[in-house]
This record gives sequence, C-alpha cells and structure tokens, in this order.
Amino acid sequence: MSEQDSSYNWQTLDRDLNRLSRLEAATMYAARPLIGVGLSLLFMAIAAIAAGLIVGQAPGAIFVIVAAAFGAYMALNIGANDVANNMGPAVGARALSMAGAIAIAAICESAGALLAGGDVVGTISKGIVAPESLADGHVFVTAMMAALLSAALWVNLATFIGAPVSTTHSVVGGVMGAGIAAAGLGAVSWPTMGAIAASWVISPALGGVFAAAVLAFIKWKVIYVDDKIAAARTWVPVLIGLMAAAFSSYLALKGLKHVMSIDLPTALVIGVGIGALCALASVPLIRRQSRGLENRNRSLKILFRLPLVISAALLSFAHGANDVANAVGPLAAIVYAQETGGAAAEVAIPVWVMLIGAVGISVGLMLFGPKLIRMVGGQITKLNPMRAYCVALSAAVTVIAASWLGLPVSSTHIAVGGVFGVGFFREWHAERRARLIHEARPPAQRVPSEERRRRKLVRRSHFLTIAAAWIVTVPAAAVLSALCFLALTVLMG
Repeated sequence: MSEQDSSYNWQTLDRDLNRLSRLEAATMYAARPLIGVGLSLLFMAIAAIAAGLIVGQAPGAIFVIVAAAFGAYMALNIGANDVANNMGPAVGARALSMAGAIAIAAICESAGALLAGGDVVGTISKGIVAPESLADGHVFVTAMMAALLSAALWVNLATFIGAPVSTTHSVVGGVMGAGIAAAGLGAVSWPTMGAIAASWVISPALGGVFAAAVLAFIKWKVIYVDDKIAAARTWVPVLIGLMAAAFSSYLALKGLKHVMSIDLPTALVIGVGIGALCALASVPLIRRQSRGLENRNRSLKILFRLPLVISAALLSFAHGANDVANAVGPLAAIVYAQETGGAAAEVAIPVWVMLIGAVGISVGLMLFGPKLIRMVGGQITKLNPMRAYCVALSAAVTVIAASWLGLPVSSTHIAVGGVFGVGFFREWHAERRARLIHEARPPAQRVPSEERRRRKLVRRSHFLTIAAAWIVTVPAAAVLSALCFLALTVLMG
C-alpha cells in the first residue's frame, strides 16, 4: 500500500470516528431525560416497597403502598419546580454554580423538612373541605390519593412547560376537586377559596413591590453616590442584619415550636436581636472584603455575593420546613385513616413518611431542578448579586409580614414576583434616566421615544406564561383531582 493510500485510510478512519463520537454524544443527550425518568420511577418504587415493609399485612396496606408512591411522585415534583425559586436568583447572579446550588439546596431542604417540618399537619389543607363531608374512611383515603396524584401531575406539567407554580395551591386544588367529586359543591369552604384566590394577586404584588423598594434603596444609598465602597461599608451590614432578622423570626416560628410555643411578637424580638448581632459581626467582614476594591459597580457585586449565598441556603431550609407537608400531608392522613378507620383534622407525621418527602424533594431537585433554576435566575430578567439579594430579602420579609397580617400568600409567588418586581423597576428606572438624558440633549441628538420604549428588560412571554399558570393552578388541579377520584373509586371498588 502506498503512503498516499495509507494517509487516505487514516483520514477516513478519523472522520468515521468523529461521526461516531458525535452520534454517541447525541444519543447520550437524547437519553438524559430518560435517565431522570428511570431514576424517578426507581425512587417511587423504593418508597412503595418501604411502605409495604412498614405496614406489613395490615388491613388496607395496598392503599398505603400506592399512596407512598404518589407521595414520592409529589415530592419529586416539588424538588423539580418549587426549589428553583430559592436558588434561581443566586445562580442567575453567578454567585453560585448550578452544581453548588443543587448541593446546598438538597442539604438545606432536607434539613428543613426533617428538623422543622412539623410533627402535625392539617389533612384537609387549611379548612378547604369540611371534614364531616369525608367522614367515611374509604372515601377519605380515595380523596387524599386523588389530591396527591392530581397535584403531582399538575406540577409535573408546569415544570415541563417551564412555569414555576405554587405546590401549595396545587394541593389545595386537588383537595377541593376531590371534595367536590365526593360530596358536592357544598363541601367546599368558598370563603377560604376566595382568600386563596386573592393570594394570586397579593403574593406576587407584595414580593415585587418590596424587592423593587429594596433595589431602589440600594441604588439611592450605594450605587448612585460618589464613594460607592464607603457607602457599601455602611449599608451592606444593615441589609445583612435585616435579612438575618427576617429569617430568624421565621425560623423561630417554624423550628422552635417543638421546644416551646412562640408567638409572632416573641419571634420578632428574637429576630431583631439576632439581626443586630449579625449586622455588627458583618462590619469587619465587609471592611476586609472591600479593601483595595475600585470605586465601581462591579466591585459592589463582590460584597453582596456571600450574603446572597447564605440567604439562598436559608430560603431552602425554610422552604423544606414549610412545603414538605404538601408531599406528605395527604400521605400521613392516609396512613392515619388506615390505622384508625377514620379521618382527622390533624394527624402526626410518621418519620418514614417525612423521609419520603425530604429525600424526594432533594432527588427531584437534582434530576429536574436545573431547568426551572435557569428560567427563574436568568430568563425573566438579568440578575446580579445586588438584584438577587433584593429578591431573597423580599421573600423572607414578605412571608413574615403576611403572617403578621394574616394574609394567605404563596412563597413561590412571592419569590417569582420579586424577580418580576426587580425587572420592572429596572425597566422603569432605565426609561426614566433615558428620558432625562433625552430631554437634556439638543433636539438633533435625541433618541425617538418609540426606540426607548422598545428596550424591555423583562421577557413578556415568561410573564404571561407564569401568570396564566398561576391563575389556572387551582382549577386545573381540581379538575384533575375530580377525574382521579372517579377513576380511583372505580378501580378500588
């Protein structure tokens, strides 16, 4: 064989190997979602097997086993959808990598669920359905299974289309739909449903307004001053103290209830004390970090990065403590009903049930969380550490304020509303500055107003998609739940 033929053969082999490597990469990329689905099914099977081993041959054990699989499915979807609201801003601001965000969220979500998730949970989801309408044990179990399955299916669909929705509202809709299918429209507490419907507007509005107000404060006191670093040394510790106070108050209400009964005023006093200590402790840290920094906006991002990471971790802990009940509440109710033969307004959560919720949230986050994290963090509006910090602070403070005022709010709506609030404030502020600059220029150099208005800093398509998903969550979950209830009634005889 000639040298020319040999060279030709090697080149042909190289091209073939290159094609094979591309084909292999494409196959792995296409199969990646299937791997996630397979691992999810494996987790659901493990949850069902564990439930079977625990309940043994008890009467109605099959219902507990199936419900455990449904609860695991719901927990997976909570991790895939809801957790993005806590970690999305930090990832979008590049304060955390995707892998780092997932690791921190998985640890903090699990810790929040297991340490502060609560020993007792309401089974009829905040009085939505009258307990006496589901007094029959068989009907009650069927309704709770339908509520779990329908809520999980709706959150799964919302994750697929890229819309962060409230898992609490999904469970509410599921319970309502099952209650209507089981006992008619009169079984539902419509004033309660009206208050929940009002939260569709109240939650994002509060979160957006507060986040925009904090961003306006930062611009006024830190960004638009002559010595930005000196201003940051003064105000960043104050903002850290405010964040610490909000989280301390919230976690005192949630986490210390196992030790002592704490009302809101006491929790606020605890929060103010811890917040003041954190503000004082952060003064030398901020001074040390700010040494040698240039008097530029880019330098300010460094000072907000660590507080943002800590706030994201605390948000995940609080979310795990609060929303694990969405996955395990109906499951705990089913376990109680099978053990006692009846329903109850509140039930204790067995440890193994809480483990399914905590582990499922973490597994769902690791398998499917990145899609929503990227959307919340970078596809609604551009975030940096300062803007993302405003969102995190807004989420914490708004939840506390809503609890104090007795307003029904959704943490999901508050967090995403904060992102929209920051984006729309940036848009308004940029338009205002452009208008002032426009008016200061000679007429020949002015930019047409139509061109200024086209510079949008919030993606309207995401805004409309998410708003629509929020509005239809309760009715969609209710319709799915009614259908699931009817199907389960037939299957279970």
